[in-house]
Amino acid sequence: RLPNINAALGCAQMESLDAILENKKELALHYKAFFEEIDMTFSTDIKETQTNYWLNAIILKNKEDRNEFLAVTNAAGVMTRPIWRLLSELDMFKSCQSDALKNSYWLEERVVNIPSGVRL
Repeated sequence: RLPNINAALGCAQMESLDAILENKKELALHYKAFFEEIDMTFSTDIKETQTNYWLNAIILKNKEDRNEFLAVTNAAGVMTRPIWRLLSELDMFKSCQSDALKNSYWLEERVVNIPSGVRL
């Protein structure tokens, strides 16, 4: 169930959905061009798929580069953050069965989420 105010906001956003998605796509294209220019990997959509550009991210070379990028951008007032912490690292899931999660740890050490909101 949604309270009336949430439903009204959702309906209003649905009326603007195409414009919102176009705005977010334009932002992603700007990011892609910028990060290619400075030799950083911007995460893009997979061929034959359509993304909603909800979250933009870059992949850095290692954890040290990630931490430096986070420090510099956040100090400059740009809100960036590391990708989410792996659930298997949370206390409540530490005893759960999992494999080595090699790829997951590789990504956790390198991926940074960058601002993805609709630009005014």
